[in-house]
Amino acid sequence: MPEKIRPFLKWAGNKYRIMDQIRRKLPQGKRLIEPFVGSAAVFLNTDYDRYLLTDTNTDLIELYKTLKNEGQDFIDYSNSFFIDKNNCEERYYHFREVFNTTDDIRLKSALFIYMNRHGYNGLCRYNSKGIYNVPFGRYKKPYFPEKEMQLFHKKSRRAVFKTQNFDISMKAAREGDVVYCDPPYVPLSLTSSFTAYAANSFGETEQKVLTKVAEELSARDIKVLISNHHTPFTKKMYHMADITRFEVQRFISCKGHKRDRARELLALFA
Repeated sequence: MPEKIRPFLKWAGNKYRIMDQIRRKLPQGKRLIEPFVGSAAVFLNTDYDRYLLTDTNTDLIELYKTLKNEGQDFIDYSNSFFIDKNNCEERYYHFREVFNTTDDIRLKSALFIYMNRHGYNGLCRYNSKGIYNVPFGRYKKPYFPEKEMQLFHKKSRRAVFKTQNFDISMKAAREGDVVYCDPPYVPLSLTSSFTAYAANSFGETEQKVLTKVAEELSARDIKVLISNHHTPFTKKMYHMADITRFEVQRFISCKGHKRDRARELLALFA
């Protein structure tokens, strides 16, 4: 296996740690479509000729487009925010306010990286009005991911980035394409209801639509691989797929010594 490349963004649920499992299951093809690109760990650690990378987070996609188009100039500009005087609550909340009000895509993209590295736990969170609301993280010296951004820029020449819903991205698949889906995961425990989970607009209905589209693509000989929690719900939902189960060590609190192992699966519709 080639050496793994880390994404330049901190991202909840990013697939860097399970790339070996994903690469073993991903079929060969000419183009990889990712409808939930997130941190782009799968894009960075696979070798397809072309990529269609999409997400509903416009800020994320505009960042990727800007880095693709500008390369080192944008990397240097983003780095200019990583100075000691900006690593404090006052400056962080000032820049967060600028991020939430500016129409300058280049500035907003650079601030996305700044907040990703200076904000609490590397979260990416918006309120119901679409306002980014992650609090200050209090890190001694936030890391600027220059090398990781350079690697992303180099590979992004093969990629097209779009802001769009998952079903539109999946239905764009044609012969020779492979689709990898990393949707918001279903709740792990029976005590976790879909009610709270659906606040991010991806609840039980969306999970079922995703499965239905995967089955339709499979019937057209387009292979689809889906990541999710391994639960009775997903086992039933993916009954037509080839399922690989495994465990992943996760943080279950902000204290690093408190860990648990979560059950995950990869469902291949082929």
